[in-house]
Amino acid sequence: MSVRPSVESKPLPLVMSAPRRGKPPRHFADLSAEERTAAVVELGEKPFRAKQLATHYYAHYTSAAEDMTDLPKASRDLLVENLFPQLLTPARVMQADGGTTVKTLWKLFDAAKVESVLMRYPNRSTLCVSSQAGCGMACPFCATGQLGLTRNLSTAEIVEQVRSAAKSLADGDIPGGPARLNNLVFMGMGEPMANYKAVMGTIRQLIAPAPEGLGMSARNITVSTVGLVPAMNKLSAEGIPVTLALSLHAPDDDLRSELVPINTRWSVDETLDAARNYFEVTGRRVSIEYALIKDMNDHAWRADLLGEKLTARGSGWVHVNPIPLNPTPGSIWTASERDVEDEFVARLRGHGIPTTIRDTRGSDIDGACGQLAAEEEE
Repeated sequence: MSVRPSVESKPLPLVMSAPRRGKPPRHFADLSAEERTAAVVELGEKPFRAKQLATHYYAHYTSAAEDMTDLPKASRDLLVENLFPQLLTPARVMQADGGTTVKTLWKLFDAAKVESVLMRYPNRSTLCVSSQAGCGMACPFCATGQLGLTRNLSTAEIVEQVRSAAKSLADGDIPGGPARLNNLVFMGMGEPMANYKAVMGTIRQLIAPAPEGLGMSARNITVSTVGLVPAMNKLSAEGIPVTLALSLHAPDDDLRSELVPINTRWSVDETLDAARNYFEVTGRRVSIEYALIKDMNDHAWRADLLGEKLTARGSGWVHVNPIPLNPTPGSIWTASERDVEDEFVARLRGHGIPTTIRDTRGSDIDGACGQLAAEEEE
């Protein structure tokens, strides 16, 4: 009989709000269209300069004064200095898969660090962004969770991750020639639902048509959560058809409360009910993310239990993505054996649940979010 590794018995802290730190400087991407115009006028410029700046930033992915040749030099220097402070500085860049997977460790204005991962495939590209520096959810198998929470990111700090990736693709820096950024997933460092305002501010800018935003499809944006039920219900009411991804990792409360401590606040059933509600309100199928951990949550009976809980809430509303765990150095956690993984998938499919093993890119470049930041801290 296999023995499940135990989790430390002492309670794991839940940090729902960020500690006080310095506030990022005001950035163009933090402002609404009206606020941008007001900011430009405050600097002594004509109101139409705001639209020119938006076109450069969202359509050409640039905030560099030298690129804004349709503005007088004195004006562009003034506007860039006041509205486009450098929020992110690359501290480390790693590549895999022939350069089509790029992981960047960003240093923020206050020396906090976050990561983003750009993945280019033959027919699409996807960026994984961070919404917090660190994370307060304290999931013991997650590198970011073990860092603890430093602070929430501002809207502009998240948007800047996206703009940088979009520019790299457009400029042809990623092998395969110039391309557009197609998909965005909030699956990097942090719990997106714990930084709800900034995440929604980012999404609204991403889906706004150019030149006021990046013109992305909301259907190509995925927001992940470990199960902050009130925020999930709030997202349902937004009227923006993003994809909701629920990081479940266990179908039973005893184990999930160890793996995902927020489960002590909102149970598996409460969380699944909120996910089902999201489908009912938006018509968007929910993704269930399930990290397969050897001898921990990969038992066939747990696959059956998960299948039963999902089918009890109807059909056609959910898709399960089992994810081979990307272990962190020195961790007791490791990925399931391939035959166990196959049996888990087969059991779910036997319940009629669409199930796809998620592609795990970048394992050779510390692909699990938080690993680079953890190394830097050490």
